[in-house]
Amino acid sequence: MRKSLLSAVALTALVAFSGSAWADVLIGVAGPMTGPNAAFGAQLQKGAEQAAADINAAGGINGEQIKIAIGDDVSDPKQGISVANKFVADGVKFVVGHFNSGVSIPASEVYAENGILEITPAATNPVFTERGLWNVFRTCGRDDQQGGIAGAYLAAKFKDGKIAVIHDKTPYGQGLADETKKAMNAAGVTEVMYEGINVGDKDFGALIAKMKEAGVTIIYWGGLHTEAGLIIRQAADQGLKATLVSGDGIVSNELASIAGDAVAGTLNTFGPDPRLNPANKELVDKFRAAGFEPEAYTLYSYAAMQSLAAGAAAAKSVDPQEVAKAMKGLAPFPTVLGDMSFDEKGDPKLPGYIMYEWVKGDDGKYTYKPQM
Repeated sequence: MRKSLLSAVALTALVAFSGSAWADVLIGVAGPMTGPNAAFGAQLQKGAEQAAADINAAGGINGEQIKIAIGDDVSDPKQGISVANKFVADGVKFVVGHFNSGVSIPASEVYAENGILEITPAATNPVFTERGLWNVFRTCGRDDQQGGIAGAYLAAKFKDGKIAVIHDKTPYGQGLADETKKAMNAAGVTEVMYEGINVGDKDFGALIAKMKEAGVTIIYWGGLHTEAGLIIRQAADQGLKATLVSGDGIVSNELASIAGDAVAGTLNTFGPDPRLNPANKELVDKFRAAGFEPEAYTLYSYAAMQSLAAGAAAAKSVDPQEVAKAMKGLAPFPTVLGDMSFDEKGDPKLPGYIMYEWVKGDDGKYTYKPQM
């Protein structure tokens, strides 16, 4: 009798556990949570967590609550594969991430093979959505779009300047630099230098000396804020009077911490800043009250979670393949980035890139603001 009682208790516990597990939709959030690009990992994590909290408070996804699992890829492709495999083992259904294109692309193949839908807020390399995979989406733009805007801008504004195109040899950095170079060349402007550096380099003295010798007045940088800040600061220290122009990879206020006052006048492309949308004021205030500035990709991550919820509601399912089909068929739906819809590749239909300039605010701190 005791054995039967124990079996009944065990069965009851199993049923309760199974019900609890079924009641959660496990969503992975992946990016560089540590390392030099941790500022971007924090943006992805905070945006996704706040969206999950808000969606859960409104009833969840099809009545099920979102549970988040965090994966730290340290911006390393091999670590990204490890994160992807752990998500598979843990039963993750959807992934918001990764940040780097060079991590997102190989990780997406693991996800595709294992029935997981990936939506990146930040990976902009066109290859991510050009391989015909069923499971890839993004809430950001692409480097061929961003590079087209940057190249045309350089040709129009600095046609008489001497432009150096410098990149970090990554799928994102070199990809963006090449797209920008292509657009600039097509508009009739040719660079005086084209160079690659290594991620993690600290001393750019030789590169800056070479740029000084070439009379460079504009540096187009394909890469992230970590190296960009050092290039800006060291160029100023060595007397190279050149404006650095870059892309979305430098949109972290950490850039100003690295570059110091030399950051003034730096330019970069990025989408319209969702913090400036009056409809997002309450949400932005919520982040700030919690001590986090929702800059750059924070609200892109929030929108990624909104997109998953909208797709699941349309599919009336949390099966990733059904959600993916539904997301590609959705009419424009509201997000913090504005009305969102996806094409057959998984790319979003959103407003294009605009140019920002780094200026000192009333608080004495530098940040990026739309050019007027």
